[in-house]
Amino acid sequence: MKYVLDTNAVSALMKGEANVVAHLKRVERADVSLPQPVVAEISYGIERLPKSKRRDALASRFELLKTELGRAGWTDEVSDIFGRIKAGLERKGERIEDFDAAVAAHALAMGCVLVTANIKHMTRVPGLEIEDWSESPDSR
Repeated sequence: MKYVLDTNAVSALMKGEANVVAHLKRVERADVSLPQPVVAEISYGIERLPKSKRRDALASRFELLKTELGRAGWTDEVSDIFGRIKAGLERKGERIEDFDAAVAAHALAMGCVLVTANIKHMTRVPGLEIEDWSESPDSR
């Protein structure tokens, strides 16, 4: 099984949250990737912080994580799926943030499971398989 990490999953990894780390340890690193929108969101979050030891530590952790995990590239297929997600949900009167739709589109285009704690929003995306790694891996 292959996985795409959502921003909240990457944030949890950077904080060292035990359940997320435990899940990551159970899968091959080659089977886990970061979509570019997540890289952008995390980079933005770090840049917003005032210069401090905390910011430096987060930036270092993020750089390490980027060396450990591959990228999910933004392809034409991802863009087409993004359009279908956004338009389909809007037709139903349901909004989704652009970055959420983009991350979901990456997972769908690659045939991956999306790892997210944003269950409420992401379950609205048709065909998207989701896992919440914030839950204990032993509770599954």
